[in-house]
Amino acid sequence: MRYHLGWVDEQGQTQSGSAPLNFQSALALASCEALGGDFQSALPVAASVDLVYNFTLVHGDVQAGRAEPGDRPSIWWVWGPAQAINAGDGLHALGRTTMMRLAQNDVPADRVLRAVGSLDQACLSLCEGQYMDLQFQDQMLVSSADYLDMIGRKAGALAACAAESAALTAGSTDDVCAQFAQMGRSMGMAWQIARDIDDLWGERGDGMTPSNVINKKKSLPLVHTLETASVSIKRELGAIYMKRVLEDSDIAKMIEILDNTDARQTSQAKAKELVEQALAGLGGVSQQGKDALAGLGQWAAEGGR
Repeated sequence: MRYHLGWVDEQGQTQSGSAPLNFQSALALASCEALGGDFQSALPVAASVDLVYNFTLVHGDVQAGRAEPGDRPSIWWVWGPAQAINAGDGLHALGRTTMMRLAQNDVPADRVLRAVGSLDQACLSLCEGQYMDLQFQDQMLVSSADYLDMIGRKAGALAACAAESAALTAGSTDDVCAQFAQMGRSMGMAWQIARDIDDLWGERGDGMTPSNVINKKKSLPLVHTLETASVSIKRELGAIYMKRVLEDSDIAKMIEILDNTDARQTSQAKAKELVEQALAGLGGVSQQGKDALAGLGQWAAEGGR
């Protein structure tokens, strides 16, 4: 687990530097402050959702067969899938017990229990979303509504938990907690769309990513094109996706088709729309708090990590 979090190398030697703040954790801290609370009171929430998010990454690497998801080999590539599953389960357990540390910050017991319940429900929802995501890989036609439902579970649920639990920590009313849960869900969906765009085009914009070459994920740009393009374009994309493994020329053609249908711009517009919807539904928040959340929403719509 320490290796996955970037604290040590493969030999267990301490590494310098620290991982960047994840979107879900930042949302928890910003939400608490926006409601007039001390962000330090919400640190257990931020740490909890961060640990659970990393649990999904460890298991996701196994499911997707990603050997090097970032700047280092994944756990399963170094120690095998069994130990990766074990480490992922450990991160999930740590996330749950960490949420309980809200009690040490004088958060009432009933609110701590509600936050833990929110986390458990989020974990169930994100597993449902991951199931749908994997299932979509074997389907040629996936609707935009199905895709949005999937990311609402896969990414929206944990972000909703982060914002709702922060609101509970700040002592907010049930109505405000519900508003912040919905806000978090919409921002989490925007964040996932932006991440899917990045995964589809890649750092160099050429589409050479594991998601394209091996897993053939159905992200919003592709879903949009399959819904709106001409029959000939749909057939061309279908012929590409019928192949077991995509060649460089297949990926280049796919990216060319998506660029010609404005799929990237349309998807980016949807991410921004979700952020706007998230902020519009908030009440009882200071302008300063809303500005901070707006900045975080913009970061999410740009694929903030």
